[in-house]
Amino acid sequence: MVDLVVRGDTVVTPQGVGAYDILIAGGKIAAVAAPGSMTVPSGVRVVDATGKIVMPGGIDPHVHCKWFLPNPDGSAGETAPPSVVSRAALFGGTTTMIDFSRANQAPKLQTALEMREADWKDQCYCDYAQHIMVEGDLPLDLPGQLAEAIQAGYATVKIFTTDITPSRKGRMVDFGDIWEVFQVLAKSGGLGVIHSEDNDIVMHMYGKLIREGRTGFENMAEVHNSLSEDVSFRRVIRLAEKVPGTALYMMHVSAATGISAIREARLRGVPIYGESLHQYMLYSSEDYKRPGGQIFHTYPSLKGPEDQAAMWAGTLDGSINAIATDEICCTLATKLQGSRIDDTTGGNAGVEPRVALMYSNMVGKRGYSLNRFVDLVSTNAAKIMGLYPRKGAIAAGSDADLCVLDPKLARVLKKEDLHETDYSPWEGHKMDAWPSMTILRGKIVMEDGNFQGALTDGKWQHRKVASEILTGPAL
Repeated sequence: MVDLVVRGDTVVTPQGVGAYDILIAGGKIAAVAAPGSMTVPSGVRVVDATGKIVMPGGIDPHVHCKWFLPNPDGSAGETAPPSVVSRAALFGGTTTMIDFSRANQAPKLQTALEMREADWKDQCYCDYAQHIMVEGDLPLDLPGQLAEAIQAGYATVKIFTTDITPSRKGRMVDFGDIWEVFQVLAKSGGLGVIHSEDNDIVMHMYGKLIREGRTGFENMAEVHNSLSEDVSFRRVIRLAEKVPGTALYMMHVSAATGISAIREARLRGVPIYGESLHQYMLYSSEDYKRPGGQIFHTYPSLKGPEDQAAMWAGTLDGSINAIATDEICCTLATKLQGSRIDDTTGGNAGVEPRVALMYSNMVGKRGYSLNRFVDLVSTNAAKIMGLYPRKGAIAAGSDADLCVLDPKLARVLKKEDLHETDYSPWEGHKMDAWPSMTILRGKIVMEDGNFQGALTDGKWQHRKVASEILTGPAL
């Protein structure tokens, strides 16, 4: 029984862009048909999206909700909970987010996953999933537990090759343990999602700059530098190549050196995929020098103009496959509380403007096709993370997750337009369109700026990475 029809003249499907009726029944897309070619039952609402862009709901594969946040004084707080971030996501056309479960939060991985699910179940307006995060010295029995969790739908494992800052000792996983995890991933069909920086170089540069008295955060690019990304990426890739069947997703690629390492590995047939962040695409280390420049920072650091150019090129040649946020939703006071290279708060509030921001900068400013834009903010993440074709596609049988972008809602962004916190690093950016409607599994959850979602709408998503993603660079 058809519940809803969305009729548009610019609908982005896997087969291309065209005029279609999207028939929705029971939360799924029942059919994608030529306009008026199928009978619509009496009383069913037909949404007229003429003149607008109808696309799959956005997928942000890298967010942190209700997350540990270290403070400069040694205390710790938490980032905003899923209820806040997911609401903002739906206002911005994103219908699925992937966060993290820390394996070391409990003696057994299954307990840690259950604890994290308690933070999300009936507390999230959009759909969600979790990467498993492993940290520090790994327990001897963890590899077996990881294999079980991958089979249970937790398809991705996050690994740090650095402690990030001197105060975060215990994040880095040594390469022997990474080798063991890669063997589990290869056998179990999992995907390694990697925060890859060379810890020796990063910690050396912290020490060097502190000794020289150059501790201001504006020097961050010297610490989390391009050489670190180059050395670490290549080391991780080499290790993966020695464990046949290991597939990699390099998180928050920030430097041209990282792009080069991914590109060269893909040419050798390595199943490796790159993620960048909208911060890296649109800001550089020069922005640290602006008043309140901390608002633009995340880890690793912003880099130079040549790195930005490489990332844009990467979105066209396949070395960058997804644009995420590394979402950290906190207040402006919290974001600005650190001013040193070793205490500046990472991440920023960006899940809401991501889809419209990238549409404006990809399609509007750089002439990308609508399909490539949709690939980068939705479809590719669904494919890599084991959600496709349930998510990331306007196709029969897919979840009815839709974002309707309206060019008539073009604007210069103000923080007052947004629904997360009291600041935005994206204030002042020109938006060529803005979402007028978001649909989650057939339910209209936002229409014309009016929110209609419920905390029970968001559901955990079981994931299994497709074999073609795991066996070669498929995108």
